[in-house]
Amino acid sequence: METASTLITNAVHRERRGAPWWYTVLILLPLAMGSAVSAYQHTLEHVNIPGLNPRLSGYLTVLVEEWLAVFLVALQSRRGGPSIRELVSGGWPKATAFLRDAGLAIGFLVVGVPLLALIGRLLGDSGDPVNFLPRTRTEAAVWVLLAATAGFAEELIFRGFLRWQFKAWTNSTALAIVIQGVLFGLAHGYYSRAMIAIAIYGCLLGLLAWWRKSLRPGMLAHAVQDEVFGLLAFAVAK
Repeated sequence: METASTLITNAVHRERRGAPWWYTVLILLPLAMGSAVSAYQHTLEHVNIPGLNPRLSGYLTVLVEEWLAVFLVALQSRRGGPSIRELVSGGWPKATAFLRDAGLAIGFLVVGVPLLALIGRLLGDSGDPVNFLPRTRTEAAVWVLLAATAGFAEELIFRGFLRWQFKAWTNSTALAIVIQGVLFGLAHGYYSRAMIAIAIYGCLLGLLAWWRKSLRPGMLAHAVQDEVFGLLAFAVAK
C-alpha cells in the first residue's frame, strides 16, 4: 500500500516528466485535422453523413473528435500521467462550492465575451461562424450536447492536459498557459483571423484554471457560453 509521501513523490515526478511527445501529438492530431478541414469548409468540420445536413454532420463529427481526444487523455493516465479527476481538480462538496464556481464562471463571461467580440472586430474577422448554429429543434437538441461536450472536453484537453504537459516540458506556468492558448486558437480554424482572439480567450481560461487550481469554473463558463450562443441563434432563426 502506497503511503502519502509516496503518492506525493509520484505526483511530483509525473509533473516534471510529462507525457511522451508523440502521445501529445496523438491527442492533438484529430483536433488539428478537424481545424484544417473546418478552415477549408468555412464551417464546422464534417464528414457528409447520409440523411443529415451539414450542420448535424458537423455536430456529430466534432463530438467524435473531442471524445476521442478525451479518451486518449484518460488513457495516458495508465502510462503514469494524471487522471481526469486530477486534471479537473477542485470539488463541490457543498452547494456553496458549486455556487462559488458558477459565480466565477458568470463573472468570467461578463468580462471575457465582450473582450472576445472586441478583439475579433479589431482583427476584421471575415469568418462566418453563424452558418453552423442550430436552426431546427433537432439541431438545437444536439447542439446542447455538443456545447456540454465542448465545455468539458476542450477544458480538459487544453487547460488540463496540455497545460500540465507544457508546464512539465518548460518548467514555466506562464509559458504553459500561453502555449495551450495558442493551440486552442489554432484548433478553431473556421474562425479565420479571429483565431487570434480565440487564442487570447484560451489564455484567459488558462489563467482562470491556474488561479482556481481547478477546471470547473472554466468548464461551466465554456459550456454556458456555447449553449447560450447556439440557443439564442436558434430562437432568432425561428
